Amino acid sequence: SMKASESFHGQEPTLPDWSGAMGYADGSRWTEQNARSVAARSYARCRHQVPQGGNHVTTNRAAVLAALAHHRCSAILRTENARAVRPALDAAIDGGFRVVEVTMTTPDCLQHVEALCKNKELTVGAGTVLTVEQAKQARIAGAKFMVSPVCDPQVIAFCRQHDIVSIPGTYTPTEMLQAHRSGADLVKLFPAPANGPAFVKAVLGPMPFLRIFPTSGVTEDNVAQWFAAGSFGVGFVASLFDPIDIENGNFAAIQKRAQRMIEAVRRAAPAGGSETTPLAAAAR
Repeated sequence: SMKASESFHGQEPTLPDWSGAMGYADGSRWTEQNARSVAARSYARCRHQVPQGGNHVTTNRAAVLAALAHHRCSAILRTENARAVRPALDAAIDGGFRVVEVTMTTPDCLQHVEALCKNKELTVGAGTVLTVEQAKQARIAGAKFMVSPVCDPQVIAFCRQHDIVSIPGTYTPTEMLQAHRSGADLVKLFPAPANGPAFVKAVLGPMPFLRIFPTSGVTEDNVAQWFAAGSFGVGFVASLFDPIDIENGNFAAIQKRAQRMIEAVRRAAPAGGSETTPLAAAAR
């Protein structure tokens, strides 16, 4: 249950400072168990952003963070093929994805965001948001979270002001900490280094309060390694929306791949999404 100081009465909630509660600052003693513990606490705190019962008002940011903590993965579409956009997105959704991101470089991105938002089972966001003006347009379309390949403090501030989850792109530990201090809810690892999971584990050693969300380089074959390293969640881009399948209109293949990826995440993620999982129980 939430303390009174954590309630959402009439004002935007401030995310707690996790640095003092997380521990594991000594990278030399980092183990897979440490990584899973960090991921568990991150997951639990996001789930507990949503008040249960009472007269509290659930904010968009709180609800989106809870959805990300529950599902642990997103489907990210980037394509130039206008005719394939909606069929590809529908294939991913039919395959089980409930967090969907459409990049601003995709044809008619905002129209697709607006249409997808009508499905209340989905959490829909806009990707490749590079400016405050683009953030404004995405907000009007209904985007609940915004992702960028770079870190722009102005875009982060806009998201916080308007109750939208911000996930800026970062590549170095310095960029990740700057994004965190600027108010980012999660930090996207982009582009992914060759030793991606090992890099995540190394960064979380001294900074376990970060919620790292890798995207490029994540596949159904290596997703378990990303979660074992302590990743908060993962995004599937080209590994889900294979360019050849997009070009050939083979949306059935995308749907089947989505099903396998969702199952792989369920097996690998330290959350599992259920209140009865060891993760949720440990958080109480």
